[in-house]
Amino acid sequence: MATTLEVDLSDLEFWGLPRRHREEAFTHLRALDHPAFFPELKLPFIKTGAGYYALVKHADVVEASRTAEVFSSEPCSNSIADLPRYMARYFGSMINMDDPRHARLRRIVSRAFTPRVLTKLEEDLQRTATRIVDDLIAKGPCDFVTEVAARLPVQVICDMMGIPEHLRPMVYDRTNIILGLGDPEYTGGREFINSGITRTGMLYGLTMGMKAGYELNHLAMKLARKRRRDPGDDLVSALVSANVDGETLTDQEIGSFFILLVVAGNETTRNAMSHGLKLLTDNPAQRDLLLSDFEAHIAPTIEEILRMATPVIQFRRTLTRDHTMNGHDYKKGDKVLLFYNSANRDEEVFKDPDTFDITRSPNPHVAFGGPGPHFCLGANLARREITVMFRELFTRVPSLRTDGPPDRLYSNFINGIKHLPCTF
Repeated sequence: MATTLEVDLSDLEFWGLPRRHREEAFTHLRALDHPAFFPELKLPFIKTGAGYYALVKHADVVEASRTAEVFSSEPCSNSIADLPRYMARYFGSMINMDDPRHARLRRIVSRAFTPRVLTKLEEDLQRTATRIVDDLIAKGPCDFVTEVAARLPVQVICDMMGIPEHLRPMVYDRTNIILGLGDPEYTGGREFINSGITRTGMLYGLTMGMKAGYELNHLAMKLARKRRRDPGDDLVSALVSANVDGETLTDQEIGSFFILLVVAGNETTRNAMSHGLKLLTDNPAQRDLLLSDFEAHIAPTIEEILRMATPVIQFRRTLTRDHTMNGHDYKKGDKVLLFYNSANRDEEVFKDPDTFDITRSPNPHVAFGGPGPHFCLGANLARREITVMFRELFTRVPSLRTDGPPDRLYSNFINGIKHLPCTF
């Protein structure tokens, strides 16, 4: 078991440790009678603070999520350090906003996720899933991530936004860069690969991420301008013409929303499916139970996969005022990190939290964020994508299994799987 001195969540090397060691560290942190404080990693040219409190218990994560007026998403929720203004221009989407600005944007873009729209998407989802499984069967054993899990969400989001087919490989590539800022495979460059997961490497990754964000933002803004002149039946056309209580989106806001949509929509579905296949392979009795009556068991199976996988590891909040929560006093300006991965294995909430149990009920996981204004807008879309893809896979390729260990993303933000060999 790790000791307090051995656990440093700011040490980038910690996130390269085997999964078992990291989970032991979070078990230790949950057992403390106070939230642990960690100094921030210092990065060149990036403004960093003194440090942050790690909220690792389910109760803390839920209460902080509900109390958004105290635990603010501004100035930044997806970075421990404050984003420079030139980066916030591209990544300053509504997840980095509080009400009323957050509520305004959410009211407008939420029309992309209504039950009517999602029902309309069902045929497109099924068509795409069928094509992916056709290709899988023709190809044979392969990398499940690149050939299956990563294809569906990017295809769906590009269909929704009306992104031309020839630009979709670029969207996929730039999404990988943004998600993998700490991983040399996605960020590239010999200098970064040689420096590894160091301050220099992270700075190189941030530079590449900035460039990728600019390109995706520019693509969406260009499409928005085109749709203002020549509307179609895609989501961009709906967004540029949307008017809620006299409020509309600017091209810049559409660009930032597109980055949020393609990045968040990609990582949740892609990684949930990849972790899901691994969990079902490692737990054959649970797999047999799912396949014994797929329609009866798929919904709770997805919730348990999401709990165990927790694709987004953490988000940041900043205290707007002095506040006491669960016996601990926080000061105005304090930073806290909401560790969803730890909350989803809290022994006080989940019996046998390290056991994969598709009959688990209730299952109050926070894989889509805690309750409150920032609960994931695309949660139901992600669930539908996973359901359609798994139904197609396990109906047509019921013997599908992993065939080797996963190659995991090097990140303290995304619990990602880059490659996963599969066989059938």
